[in-house]
Amino acid sequence: MSINVYLNWFTTDEQFPFFIQYGGHDEDMQLHKHIDFCELVIVLNGHATHIVNNEASFIKKGNVFVINGATQHAYKDPYDFKICNIMFKPDMLKYAGPDLRASQGFQALFILEPLYRHLHPYESKLNIPLSNLEHVASVISDMIDEYHHRHQGYQTMLASRFMELAVYLSRLYEHQDQGVESNLMHLANAVSYIEDHYLEPVTLEEIADKSRISVRHLNRIFRAYYQTSPMAYLKRLRLERACILLKQTNLSITEISYECGYNDSNYLTRQFRKTYGMTPKAFRKSVQP
Repeated sequence: MSINVYLNWFTTDEQFPFFIQYGGHDEDMQLHKHIDFCELVIVLNGHATHIVNNEASFIKKGNVFVINGATQHAYKDPYDFKICNIMFKPDMLKYAGPDLRASQGFQALFILEPLYRHLHPYESKLNIPLSNLEHVASVISDMIDEYHHRHQGYQTMLASRFMELAVYLSRLYEHQDQGVESNLMHLANAVSYIEDHYLEPVTLEEIADKSRISVRHLNRIFRAYYQTSPMAYLKRLRLERACILLKQTNLSITEISYECGYNDSNYLTRQFRKTYGMTPKAFRKSVQP
């Protein structure tokens, strides 16, 4: 039987919904799922069996993974098992800059693995070499001290250190030589390329080529993981960018269309109306004070 776990069991700070702790598990943990938060887990010592939904896998010192709110998980048969739990709202990942969001490692570790782990049996995880784990453990120690002492500016410091950790782990993931399921990395390549080039003219064939797979296979794995197509994902990024420019600038619709990767302002208007139910001009008027 699974239980629901809420972030406010650990912190009631609504202004900064974030929690970090060392976790020592001497006994089995009950199957549970996080209702309103994600969890970054770094195994600092020992080993255990990790139950994810109905699948079991062996985890040990140096393993890192992210569990999202929809996934049930538990630990069994722990031995000298020590972890760091970092609990955060999914919105916190929005602090990641466009350069990090374009990283294959970030997409795989923080976005795709947690999603796919919920949909299908999936055992992939980052495995940090011990020399790198020492650095990660040092960052974690500083973050826990910051969280407990709560000096002025601690929230900003913790958000910054969390992003530093996300960058470091994402880089390690990209250089991981084995244990990474091939479809996931092909998809991470595709998403990384789209995130990095969505403001430029991009074709489906180009995305597939950069991902080293066929267009057909790209479409198939994109739908399996994201329940959408690569071009629909690209369109969403462009239209979200158009919304920002409409809100924050005085650029003309034609200028915005070029800024968002469209060569035709009429095409942008049609896509905008189809998605948001209004023209870019009407949207700009609706958000003006």
